[in-house]
Amino acid sequence: MPRPEESGGTEGAISAPWRAIVLNHEQAIGHPPYERARSEGEPLARRDDLRVHGAVGEISCADASGRTRWTHRFSGRPNAAHISGGRVLVTTDSLEYTPWGLLGPALLLDLADGTLIAELRGERGAALRGGRFLLGLEGYSFFDTWEHDRDGDMVDSWRSYGHYVVGTGVRVVEADRAHPTRSRVVRLLPGGVIERGPHLTDPQAPRPLVLDDGTMLVLDGGVLRAVDRRLNGTVLAELLPAAPGRPPGRIGALRRDGDHITAVIAEPHPDRSPTQHTVHTWTIALHPRA
Repeated sequence: MPRPEESGGTEGAISAPWRAIVLNHEQAIGHPPYERARSEGEPLARRDDLRVHGAVGEISCADASGRTRWTHRFSGRPNAAHISGGRVLVTTDSLEYTPWGLLGPALLLDLADGTLIAELRGERGAALRGGRFLLGLEGYSFFDTWEHDRDGDMVDSWRSYGHYVVGTGVRVVEADRAHPTRSRVVRLLPGGVIERGPHLTDPQAPRPLVLDDGTMLVLDGGVLRAVDRRLNGTVLAELLPAAPGRPPGRIGALRRDGDHITAVIAEPHPDRSPTQHTVHTWTIALHPRA
């Protein structure tokens, strides 16, 4: 019988063969690196010649020529979509504040005609194979991920939540919003089993970057970490480690800029407007480890 937890890789083990070189560091007063707003006309998801679009009150599907195949109307605002096996899962925001905040329903639709298959609950999703999906929710005692089949039925669940990385398996950069955090990088295994990897220090690490060899780059509390497919973790660069006396509420981001990686960390400034932060930006080059 599988255990609900299994040990993964350990911090400091040899990870993917990468080393990081910081090329530049800039500091300025500005706004945090919030997730980029989707540009007008940009689809939520695409598969082959189909594009799934979202607007307030509706979800639509168009082909490559721009012809609308179907439109599904509902009360809410779509924020993300995931496609698998003739199904599309759309997570949404509510237009009004509810007991669940601004969390709207997660809608499982038939990709062929937009028919509603199931109305589910989850804040963050990911596509698996064969019309299956992951849905996760954190808050109100929830810290859970559920697997749903193409009919919307739940077929597995895990006590874990965060950023999902789907490849040969499912890895999660957990985000529990707790101080101190208990978040880790983990792998979800069948039967609700969780293989646990390195501890994290940031309760809300930003979305990781995934390299071609499957290595995840994680910006964790000012430290850039590499975590390989076996959950072995290595510190690549100590950019802005947390120190006593620093105000809480850092906001970070990782992105690719051509051949380089850009890391951004914004710290709230006690003497400035709540919307103004001290913003640190690093340009980083990755090289194969010798």
